Amino acid sequence: MPNIAALWLDVGQFAPEVAPAVVISSELSRESDLFIPDSRRAWIRLAVAVLIGSLGSVGMWSVVVALPVVQTEFAASRGTASLAFTMIMLGFGSGAVLTGKITDRYGIVTAIGLGIGILGLGYVVAGMSTSIWQFILVHFAIGLSSSATFGPLMAEASHWFDRYRGLAVAVAASGNYIGGTIWPPVVNYAIEATGWRTTHIGLGIFTAVAMTLALVGLRMLMGAGGQRDHQNAPPPRVDLRISTNALTAILSLAAIACCVAMSMPQVHIVAYCGDLGYGVARGAEMLSLMLGFGIISRIGSGFLADKIGGIRTLLIGSVAQGSALLFYLFFDSLTSLYIISAMFGLFQGGIVPSYAIIVREAMPASEAATRVGIVIFASVFGMSFGGWISGAIFDATGSYMAAFANGLAWNALNIVIMLLLLMRARQRLAMA
Repeated sequence: MPNIAALWLDVGQFAPEVAPAVVISSELSRESDLFIPDSRRAWIRLAVAVLIGSLGSVGMWSVVVALPVVQTEFAASRGTASLAFTMIMLGFGSGAVLTGKITDRYGIVTAIGLGIGILGLGYVVAGMSTSIWQFILVHFAIGLSSSATFGPLMAEASHWFDRYRGLAVAVAASGNYIGGTIWPPVVNYAIEATGWRTTHIGLGIFTAVAMTLALVGLRMLMGAGGQRDHQNAPPPRVDLRISTNALTAILSLAAIACCVAMSMPQVHIVAYCGDLGYGVARGAEMLSLMLGFGIISRIGSGFLADKIGGIRTLLIGSVAQGSALLFYLFFDSLTSLYIISAMFGLFQGGIVPSYAIIVREAMPASEAATRVGIVIFASVFGMSFGGWISGAIFDATGSYMAAFANGLAWNALNIVIMLLLLMRARQRLAMA
Protein backbone atom coordinates (compact mmCIF):
# COMPACT_ATOMS: atom_id res chain seq x y z
CA MET A 1 0.00 0.00 0.00
CA PRO A 2 1.54 3.39 -0.95
CA ASN A 3 2.55 5.79 1.75
CA ILE A 4 0.18 8.74 1.54
CA ALA A 5 1.29 10.48 4.71
CA ALA A 6 3.15 13.07 2.68
CA LEU A 7 -0.11 14.13 1.09
CA TRP A 8 -1.64 15.25 4.37
CA LEU A 9 -1.56 19.01 5.11
CA ASP A 10 -1.49 20.16 8.69
CA VAL A 11 -3.30 23.51 8.37
CA GLY A 12 -2.83 24.38 11.99
CA GLN A 13 0.93 24.01 11.68
CA PHE A 14 1.41 26.10 8.55
CA ALA A 15 -1.41 28.67 8.76
CA PRO A 16 0.64 31.26 10.64
CA GLU A 17 3.19 31.22 7.81
CA VAL A 18 0.67 32.21 5.18
CA ALA A 19 1.31 35.79 4.07
CA PRO A 20 -1.33 38.21 5.38
CA ALA A 21 -1.62 39.73 1.90
CA VAL A 22 -2.81 36.38 0.56
CA VAL A 23 -5.52 36.15 3.18
CA ILE A 24 -6.60 39.73 2.68
CA SER A 25 -6.79 39.49 -1.09
CA SER A 26 -9.17 36.53 -1.12
CA GLU A 27 -12.26 37.75 -2.91
CA LEU A 28 -14.08 34.46 -2.13
CA SER A 29 -14.06 34.93 1.63
CA ARG A 30 -17.18 34.34 3.71
CA GLU A 31 -17.20 38.09 4.39
CA SER A 32 -18.10 39.85 1.19
CA ASP A 33 -16.87 43.16 2.61
CA LEU A 34 -13.36 41.95 3.51
CA PHE A 35 -11.14 44.91 2.75
CA ILE A 36 -8.26 44.87 0.26
CA PRO A 37 -5.55 47.55 0.74
CA ASP A 38 -4.81 49.76 -2.30
CA SER A 39 -8.05 48.54 -3.87
CA ARG A 40 -10.66 50.53 -5.74
CA ARG A 41 -12.71 50.75 -2.54
CA ALA A 42 -9.69 52.24 -0.75
CA TRP A 43 -9.49 55.07 -3.28
CA ILE A 44 -13.23 55.70 -2.99
CA ARG A 45 -12.89 55.87 0.78
CA LEU A 46 -10.04 58.33 0.36
CA ALA A 47 -12.15 60.53 -1.92
CA VAL A 48 -14.96 60.65 0.66
CA ALA A 49 -12.41 61.35 3.41
CA VAL A 50 -11.05 64.30 1.42
CA LEU A 51 -14.61 65.63 1.00
CA ILE A 52 -15.18 65.41 4.76
CA GLY A 53 -11.84 67.08 5.45
CA SER A 54 -12.62 69.88 3.00
CA LEU A 55 -15.99 70.56 4.64
CA GLY A 56 -14.67 70.34 8.19
CA SER A 57 -11.77 72.67 7.51
CA VAL A 58 -14.16 75.63 7.30
CA GLY A 59 -13.40 76.20 10.98
CA MET A 60 -9.77 76.93 10.13
CA TRP A 61 -10.41 79.60 7.51
CA SER A 62 -13.70 81.41 8.09
CA VAL A 63 -12.30 83.42 11.01
CA VAL A 64 -9.53 84.82 8.79
CA VAL A 65 -12.11 86.35 6.44
CA ALA A 66 -14.47 87.50 9.20
CA LEU A 67 -11.73 89.08 11.33
CA PRO A 68 -11.93 92.66 9.92
CA VAL A 69 -15.74 92.98 10.15
CA VAL A 70 -15.90 91.40 13.61
CA GLN A 71 -13.13 93.72 14.79
CA THR A 72 -15.08 96.72 13.51
CA GLU A 73 -18.43 95.68 15.01
CA PHE A 74 -17.02 95.08 18.49
CA ALA A 75 -14.55 98.02 18.28
CA ALA A 76 -11.69 95.67 19.20
CA SER A 77 -7.97 95.96 18.46
CA ARG A 78 -6.39 93.87 15.72
CA GLY A 79 -4.46 91.87 18.32
CA THR A 80 -7.62 91.12 20.33
CA ALA A 81 -9.58 90.06 17.25
CA SER A 82 -6.68 87.83 16.19
CA LEU A 83 -7.14 85.84 19.40
CA ALA A 84 -10.09 84.11 17.70
CA PHE A 85 -7.61 82.47 15.34
CA THR A 86 -5.38 81.66 18.31
CA MET A 87 -8.27 79.85 19.99
CA ILE A 88 -9.00 78.00 16.74
CA MET A 89 -5.46 76.68 16.64
CA LEU A 90 -5.34 75.80 20.33
CA GLY A 91 -8.61 73.91 20.00
CA PHE A 92 -7.31 72.21 16.86
CA GLY A 93 -4.11 71.12 18.61
CA SER A 94 -5.90 69.84 21.70
CA GLY A 95 -8.49 68.12 19.57
CA ALA A 96 -5.79 66.31 17.59
CA VAL A 97 -4.89 64.37 20.73
CA LEU A 98 -8.48 63.91 21.94
CA THR A 99 -10.00 62.85 18.63
CA GLY A 100 -7.04 60.58 17.99
CA LYS A 101 -7.76 58.70 21.22
CA ILE A 102 -11.46 58.53 20.38
CA THR A 103 -10.60 57.13 16.95
CA ASP A 104 -8.32 54.48 18.44
CA ARG A 105 -10.95 53.40 20.94
CA TYR A 106 -14.26 53.82 19.14
CA GLY A 107 -13.42 54.34 15.46
CA ILE A 108 -13.23 57.19 12.97
CA VAL A 109 -17.02 57.42 12.49
CA THR A 110 -17.60 58.20 16.17
CA ALA A 111 -14.81 60.78 16.27
CA ILE A 112 -16.05 62.65 13.20
CA GLY A 113 -19.68 62.37 14.33
CA LEU A 114 -18.86 64.15 17.59
CA GLY A 115 -16.89 66.73 15.65
CA ILE A 116 -19.85 67.46 13.37
CA GLY A 117 -22.14 68.17 16.32
CA ILE A 118 -19.67 70.50 18.02
CA LEU A 119 -18.84 72.30 14.76
CA GLY A 120 -22.46 73.04 13.90
CA LEU A 121 -23.30 74.22 17.41
CA GLY A 122 -20.12 76.31 17.61
CA TYR A 123 -20.94 78.26 14.46
CA VAL A 124 -24.47 78.98 15.61
CA VAL A 125 -23.19 80.29 18.95
CA ALA A 126 -20.52 82.37 17.16
CA GLY A 127 -23.18 83.98 14.99
CA MET A 128 -25.16 84.91 18.08
CA SER A 129 -22.18 86.32 20.04
CA THR A 130 -22.88 89.47 22.06
CA SER A 131 -19.24 90.33 22.81
CA ILE A 132 -15.83 89.91 21.21
CA TRP A 133 -14.73 87.59 24.01
CA GLN A 134 -17.69 85.27 23.49
CA PHE A 135 -16.84 85.17 19.79
CA ILE A 136 -13.19 84.41 20.62
CA LEU A 137 -13.86 81.66 23.17
CA VAL A 138 -16.36 79.72 21.06
CA HIS A 139 -13.68 79.36 18.39
CA PHE A 140 -11.84 76.96 20.69
CA ALA A 141 -14.76 74.55 20.26
CA ILE A 142 -14.81 75.16 16.49
CA GLY A 143 -11.10 74.40 16.27
CA LEU A 144 -11.47 71.27 18.40
CA SER A 145 -14.23 69.94 16.16
CA SER A 146 -12.27 70.70 12.97
CA SER A 147 -9.37 68.57 14.22
CA ALA A 148 -11.51 65.44 13.86
CA THR A 149 -11.34 65.85 10.08
CA PHE A 150 -7.55 66.18 9.84
CA GLY A 151 -5.26 63.98 11.95
CA PRO A 152 -7.67 61.04 12.43
CA LEU A 153 -8.44 60.95 8.71
CA MET A 154 -4.74 60.87 7.84
CA ALA A 155 -4.18 58.03 10.32
CA GLU A 156 -7.17 56.13 8.95
CA ALA A 157 -5.98 56.58 5.36
CA SER A 158 -2.64 55.02 6.30
CA HIS A 159 -4.52 51.79 7.12
CA TRP A 160 -6.22 51.70 3.71
CA PHE A 161 -3.01 51.64 1.65
CA ASP A 162 0.31 49.80 1.55
CA ARG A 163 1.97 50.61 -1.75
CA TYR A 164 0.61 54.16 -1.99
CA ARG A 165 0.45 54.95 1.71
CA GLY A 166 2.56 58.12 1.53
CA LEU A 167 0.54 59.53 -1.33
CA ALA A 168 -2.71 58.61 0.39
CA VAL A 169 -1.74 60.38 3.60
CA ALA A 170 -0.69 63.48 1.64
CA VAL A 171 -3.98 63.48 -0.26
CA ALA A 172 -5.94 63.09 2.99
CA ALA A 173 -4.03 66.04 4.46
CA SER A 174 -4.90 68.11 1.38
CA GLY A 175 -8.55 68.24 2.38
CA ASN A 176 -7.59 71.05 4.74
CA TYR A 177 -6.11 73.07 1.88
CA ILE A 178 -8.89 72.27 -0.55
CA GLY A 179 -11.26 73.76 2.01
CA GLY A 180 -8.90 76.70 2.37
CA THR A 181 -9.11 77.29 -1.36
CA ILE A 182 -12.90 77.15 -1.50
CA TRP A 183 -14.13 78.59 1.78
CA PRO A 184 -12.54 82.10 1.96
CA PRO A 185 -14.23 83.54 -1.17
CA VAL A 186 -17.49 81.77 -0.29
CA VAL A 187 -17.47 83.13 3.27
CA ASN A 188 -16.50 86.61 2.05
CA TYR A 189 -19.38 86.65 -0.45
CA ALA A 190 -21.84 85.46 2.20
CA ILE A 191 -20.68 88.11 4.68
CA GLU A 192 -21.08 90.87 2.09
CA ALA A 193 -24.52 89.58 1.09
CA THR A 194 -26.04 88.64 4.48
CA GLY A 195 -23.70 89.83 7.23
CA TRP A 196 -21.23 87.86 9.34
CA ARG A 197 -23.80 86.68 11.90
CA THR A 198 -26.14 85.07 9.37
CA THR A 199 -23.12 83.63 7.56
CA HIS A 200 -21.87 81.86 10.69
CA ILE A 201 -25.28 80.41 11.52
CA GLY A 202 -25.71 79.25 7.93
CA LEU A 203 -22.26 77.64 7.95
CA GLY A 204 -23.16 75.69 11.07
CA ILE A 205 -26.35 74.29 9.55
CA PHE A 206 -24.87 73.54 6.12
CA THR A 207 -21.72 71.81 7.34
CA ALA A 208 -23.66 69.71 9.86
CA VAL A 209 -26.00 68.39 7.16
CA ALA A 210 -23.40 67.94 4.40
CA MET A 211 -20.80 66.27 6.63
CA THR A 212 -23.38 63.92 8.13
CA LEU A 213 -24.35 62.70 4.66
CA ALA A 214 -20.69 62.23 3.71
CA LEU A 215 -20.00 60.39 6.98
CA VAL A 216 -22.87 57.99 6.34
CA GLY A 217 -21.31 57.26 2.94
CA LEU A 218 -17.91 56.64 4.51
CA ARG A 219 -19.42 54.27 7.08
CA MET A 220 -21.09 52.26 4.31
CA LEU A 221 -17.81 52.02 2.42
CA MET A 222 -15.88 50.94 5.50
CA GLY A 223 -18.17 48.04 6.29
CA ALA A 224 -16.43 45.63 8.64
CA GLY A 225 -12.92 46.81 7.79
CA GLY A 226 -10.79 47.43 10.84
CA GLN A 227 -7.61 49.21 11.66
CA ARG A 228 -4.32 47.55 10.87
CA ASP A 229 -1.63 47.26 13.52
CA HIS A 230 2.07 48.15 13.32
CA GLN A 231 3.53 44.78 14.33
CA ASN A 232 4.75 43.96 10.82
CA ALA A 233 5.70 47.50 9.83
CA PRO A 234 9.28 48.01 8.60
CA PRO A 235 11.81 49.43 11.08
CA PRO A 236 13.12 53.04 10.92
CA ARG A 237 15.45 53.75 8.02
CA VAL A 238 17.36 56.67 9.55
CA ASP A 239 19.45 56.49 12.73
CA LEU A 240 20.33 59.95 14.04
CA ARG A 241 21.67 58.51 17.29
CA ILE A 242 19.20 60.71 19.17
CA SER A 243 16.62 59.41 21.61
CA THR A 244 13.03 59.54 20.46
CA ASN A 245 12.18 62.03 23.21
CA ALA A 246 15.03 64.34 22.22
CA LEU A 247 14.18 64.12 18.53
CA THR A 248 10.51 64.79 19.29
CA ALA A 249 11.50 67.92 21.24
CA ILE A 250 13.77 69.11 18.43
CA LEU A 251 11.12 68.56 15.79
CA SER A 252 8.54 70.29 17.97
CA LEU A 253 10.75 73.39 18.26
CA ALA A 254 11.31 73.33 14.50
CA ALA A 255 7.54 73.04 13.95
CA ILE A 256 6.84 76.02 16.20
CA ALA A 257 9.43 78.10 14.36
CA CYS A 258 8.24 77.34 10.83
CA CYS A 259 4.59 77.79 11.72
CA VAL A 260 5.07 81.17 13.39
CA ALA A 261 6.49 82.26 10.03
CA MET A 262 3.77 80.47 8.10
CA SER A 263 0.96 82.09 10.06
CA MET A 264 1.83 85.69 9.12
CA PRO A 265 0.48 85.62 5.55
CA GLN A 266 -2.19 83.00 6.20
CA VAL A 267 -3.79 84.82 9.11
CA HIS A 268 -3.29 88.45 8.12
CA ILE A 269 -3.28 88.61 4.31
CA VAL A 270 -6.96 89.63 4.25
CA ALA A 271 -6.49 92.42 6.79
CA TYR A 272 -3.21 93.45 5.11
CA CYS A 273 -4.95 93.95 1.78
CA GLY A 274 -7.66 95.95 3.51
CA ASP A 275 -5.04 98.22 5.07
CA LEU A 276 -3.37 98.76 1.69
CA GLY A 277 -6.70 99.86 0.22
CA TYR A 278 -7.22 96.82 -2.03
CA GLY A 279 -10.21 95.55 -0.05
CA VAL A 280 -10.74 92.38 1.95
CA ALA A 281 -12.19 90.61 -1.09
CA ARG A 282 -8.78 90.77 -2.79
CA GLY A 283 -7.19 89.42 0.36
CA ALA A 284 -9.65 86.53 0.48
CA GLU A 285 -8.77 85.71 -3.13
CA MET A 286 -5.06 85.73 -2.28
CA LEU A 287 -5.65 83.40 0.65
CA SER A 288 -7.60 81.07 -1.62
CA LEU A 289 -4.81 81.21 -4.20
CA MET A 290 -2.20 80.56 -1.52
CA LEU A 291 -3.95 77.46 -0.24
CA GLY A 292 -4.78 76.22 -3.72
CA PHE A 293 -1.09 76.14 -4.63
CA GLY A 294 -0.49 74.58 -1.22
CA ILE A 295 -2.38 71.50 -2.40
CA ILE A 296 0.18 71.01 -5.18
CA SER A 297 3.02 71.46 -2.70
CA ARG A 298 1.49 69.11 -0.15
CA ILE A 299 1.08 66.23 -2.60
CA GLY A 300 4.37 66.92 -4.35
CA SER A 301 6.26 66.79 -1.06
CA GLY A 302 5.18 63.19 -0.64
CA PHE A 303 6.73 62.23 -3.97
CA LEU A 304 9.89 64.25 -3.20
CA ALA A 305 10.33 62.73 0.25
CA ASP A 306 10.23 59.25 -1.28
CA LYS A 307 13.28 60.27 -3.34
CA ILE A 308 15.41 62.35 -0.95
CA GLY A 309 13.96 61.80 2.54
CA GLY A 310 11.89 63.88 4.93
CA ILE A 311 14.67 66.07 6.37
CA ARG A 312 15.85 67.32 2.98
CA THR A 313 12.27 67.83 1.82
CA LEU A 314 11.45 69.93 4.87
CA LEU A 315 14.66 71.94 4.54
CA ILE A 316 13.88 72.78 0.91
CA GLY A 317 10.36 73.85 1.87
CA SER A 318 11.60 76.00 4.74
CA VAL A 319 14.19 77.83 2.59
CA ALA A 320 11.57 78.43 -0.09
CA GLN A 321 9.04 79.70 2.47
CA GLY A 322 11.60 82.17 3.83
CA SER A 323 12.25 83.45 0.31
CA ALA A 324 8.55 84.16 -0.22
CA LEU A 325 8.32 85.97 3.12
CA LEU A 326 11.26 88.14 2.08
CA PHE A 327 9.41 89.20 -1.08
CA TYR A 328 6.50 90.47 1.06
CA LEU A 329 8.90 93.02 2.58
CA PHE A 330 9.78 94.61 -0.75
CA PHE A 331 6.64 94.33 -2.90
CA ASP A 332 3.10 95.41 -2.04
CA SER A 333 1.39 96.17 -5.36
CA LEU A 334 -1.79 94.24 -6.04
CA THR A 335 -0.27 92.13 -8.82
CA SER A 336 2.88 91.33 -6.88
CA LEU A 337 0.88 90.28 -3.82
CA TYR A 338 -1.11 87.80 -5.93
CA ILE A 339 2.13 86.37 -7.32
CA ILE A 340 3.89 86.19 -3.95
CA SER A 341 0.85 84.60 -2.31
CA ALA A 342 0.82 81.89 -4.97
CA MET A 343 4.56 81.36 -4.44
CA PHE A 344 4.12 81.18 -0.68
CA GLY A 345 1.45 78.52 -1.03
CA LEU A 346 3.55 76.51 -3.47
CA PHE A 347 6.55 76.64 -1.15
CA GLN A 348 5.06 75.96 2.28
CA GLY A 349 2.31 73.40 1.67
CA GLY A 350 4.54 70.37 2.11
CA ILE A 351 6.30 71.46 5.31
CA VAL A 352 3.92 70.08 7.95
CA PRO A 353 3.44 66.64 6.32
CA SER A 354 7.25 66.35 6.15
CA TYR A 355 7.40 66.19 9.94
CA ALA A 356 5.25 63.05 9.87
CA ILE A 357 7.60 61.55 7.28
CA ILE A 358 10.67 62.33 9.43
CA VAL A 359 9.03 60.77 12.47
CA ARG A 360 8.25 57.59 10.56
CA GLU A 361 11.76 57.46 9.06
CA ALA A 362 13.54 57.83 12.40
CA MET A 363 11.18 56.34 15.01
CA PRO A 364 9.50 52.96 15.57
CA ALA A 365 6.09 52.49 13.98
CA SER A 366 4.58 51.69 17.37
CA GLU A 367 5.37 55.25 18.53
CA ALA A 368 4.78 57.11 15.28
CA ALA A 369 1.16 58.18 15.86
CA THR A 370 1.88 59.62 19.29
CA ARG A 371 5.04 61.40 18.16
CA VAL A 372 3.34 62.86 15.09
CA GLY A 373 0.50 64.10 17.29
CA ILE A 374 2.96 65.89 19.58
CA VAL A 375 4.74 67.58 16.67
CA ILE A 376 1.44 68.59 15.07
CA PHE A 377 0.34 70.08 18.38
CA ALA A 378 3.59 72.08 18.42
CA SER A 379 2.95 73.30 14.87
CA VAL A 380 -0.55 74.37 15.87
CA PHE A 381 0.87 76.25 18.85
CA GLY A 382 3.25 77.99 16.45
CA MET A 383 0.38 78.97 14.16
CA SER A 384 -1.70 80.29 17.04
CA PHE A 385 1.17 82.21 18.62
CA GLY A 386 2.24 83.55 15.24
CA GLY A 387 -1.26 84.74 14.40
CA TRP A 388 -1.48 86.62 17.69
CA ILE A 389 2.04 88.07 17.74
CA SER A 390 1.68 89.39 14.19
CA GLY A 391 -1.48 91.25 15.20
CA ALA A 392 0.22 92.56 18.36
CA ILE A 393 3.22 93.78 16.33
CA PHE A 394 0.84 95.55 13.96
CA ASP A 395 -0.88 97.28 16.90
CA ALA A 396 2.50 98.41 18.24
CA THR A 397 4.01 99.61 14.96
CA GLY A 398 1.00 100.39 12.75
CA SER A 399 2.54 98.29 9.97
CA TYR A 400 2.92 94.67 8.97
CA MET A 401 6.56 95.09 7.89
CA ALA A 402 7.90 94.29 11.35
CA ALA A 403 5.56 91.29 11.51
CA PHE A 404 6.99 89.92 8.25
CA ALA A 405 10.52 90.45 9.62
CA ASN A 406 9.54 88.55 12.78
CA GLY A 407 8.34 85.67 10.63
CA LEU A 408 11.65 85.62 8.77
CA ALA A 409 13.58 85.33 12.05
CA TRP A 410 11.54 82.32 13.16
CA ASN A 411 11.89 80.77 9.71
CA ALA A 412 15.68 81.10 9.99
CA LEU A 413 15.59 79.13 13.25
CA ASN A 414 13.75 76.31 11.49
CA ILE A 415 16.36 76.25 8.73
CA VAL A 416 19.19 76.03 11.27
CA ILE A 417 17.53 73.09 13.06
CA MET A 418 16.99 71.20 9.81
CA LEU A 419 20.58 71.83 8.72
CA LEU A 420 21.88 70.44 12.01
CA LEU A 421 19.75 67.32 11.66
CA LEU A 422 20.89 66.88 8.07
CA MET A 423 24.54 67.22 9.10
CA ARG A 424 24.06 64.65 11.83
CA ALA A 425 22.40 62.29 9.38
CA ARG A 426 25.39 62.65 7.03
CA GLN A 427 27.82 62.06 9.89
CA ARG A 428 25.90 58.92 10.87
CA LEU A 429 25.98 57.73 7.26
CA ALA A 430 29.76 58.28 7.11
CA MET A 431 30.28 56.36 10.37
CA ALA A 432 28.17 53.49 9.08
